[in-house]
Amino acid sequence: MIAAVRRLFPILMLGAIALPAAAQQADGLENLKLPGISSYATPQDERPLATRHAGSVTLSAQLIEGGEDITRGMVWRVFKPEPDSDGKLPLVASAQGGTSVFDLEPGSYLVHASYGRAGATKRISVGRQAQRESFVLDAGGLKLDATASGGGRIPSAKLRFSIYEGGSEDDGERALILPNVQPNTVVRLRSGTYHVVSTYGSVNAIIRSDIRVEAGKLTEATVEHHAAEVTLKLVREAGGEAIADTSWSVLNEAGEQVQETVGAFAPMVLADGDYTAIAKNRDRIYQMDFEVEPGRNREIEVVASEASAVDPEAAD
Repeated sequence: MIAAVRRLFPILMLGAIALPAAAQQADGLENLKLPGISSYATPQDERPLATRHAGSVTLSAQLIEGGEDITRGMVWRVFKPEPDSDGKLPLVASAQGGTSVFDLEPGSYLVHASYGRAGATKRISVGRQAQRESFVLDAGGLKLDATASGGGRIPSAKLRFSIYEGGSEDDGERALILPNVQPNTVVRLRSGTYHVVSTYGSVNAIIRSDIRVEAGKLTEATVEHHAAEVTLKLVREAGGEAIADTSWSVLNEAGEQVQETVGAFAPMVLADGDYTAIAKNRDRIYQMDFEVEPGRNREIEVVASEASAVDPEAAD
């Protein structure tokens, strides 16, 4: 289940930087391959490059056509359009923040503007007169969260999101844009539909959703996990102390192993459903079926008795 609320997208903290797959197309730039900016690189010098006989260029960006200038979180990179001996475009200047002013020698340049995972590339011609260039990024923001069934709170440390492109490749795989996004973190993206995977814990509590990001707006989406936190322990009698050095295997209803761990206690998050716990201690194996109910966190005791014992050879 997804609840989405949209409002005007504010200017927020700087996210990870990457050249988007669909950069602004202009002047034959569709085949442009800019070097070394597949991930964020801190500018070597915060000051724009100044030269003699330079022309002043003011660079600004907006989320949507006619929108207000972005005041922070931008990363600007200015390249010469001709590759060097290594086949790479030389980086002339860089800056970060909001609107930036560069003093450049007259000539042609390629400018890449990044705002989180949104960006655009544009060719500019610099003369001796001051000029201004504007970039429309067609971008918005996405903030994700999740709750347990019934509205229960999920600890942030046990919750992660991965954001994928909305469309799939020829082999059915989706291109990963950003992994391990923490809840309530604003991610800046170009407008479009994205495939979001929410993982609660590390076993099988997974929710997949397609979410639309609109330019100039912040989309907040909350998914609901039908899962629960359970802790398995092997005891000699009901309510007894957990037995140390126990090996655990958990099987789903289809008989597939979904988790394996060792310890007196075996905490894990499981999607709702029926499971079988198999506990091995020394040369004895014990087995018990149990059910996971959405939102019901609890301890599950496997009693080391003849009733729960399993023939080791049969278990193998």
